[in-house]
Amino acid sequence: MACEELPRKDWYSILGADPSASISDLKQKYQKLILMYHPDKQRTDVPAGTVEECIQKFIEIDQAWKILGNEETKKEYDLQRHEDDLSNMGPVDAQIHLEEMSWNEDDHSFSLSCRCGGTYSVSKDEAEDVTLIACDTCSLIIELLHSR
Repeated sequence: MACEELPRKDWYSILGADPSASISDLKQKYQKLILMYHPDKQRTDVPAGTVEECIQKFIEIDQAWKILGNEETKKEYDLQRHEDDLSNMGPVDAQIHLEEMSWNEDDHSFSLSCRCGGTYSVSKDEAEDVTLIACDTCSLIIELLHSR
């Protein structure tokens, strides 16, 4: 299940977790919440609306775990969140092809100097998925164009 197919939700907040949480921490939060909201654990003497809310919460918790409990989908989701954050920061200053950036063998990343003196930097792995890169010292953003 790809992240872009799902509505944009903050899966971390659904699990009550911080984005820096480890998979094992996410799993603990998931297990605690899934038991709390599981339809079989609900009392029968509560109003139907409350039961429906618990079922919806149960479904959201399960969806959050499906995204965040898998390393690949978590990475994709985290990149999407990062890109959304960048796109909300401000306008794109320039469009750059990866070939225009300098390769740094020491940390296996690409970099480009910003006009403010800062640096745009992206790791080799991230370069395949990321399209927006923020300067490390100012609010300028570049768009990384991927050759097709």
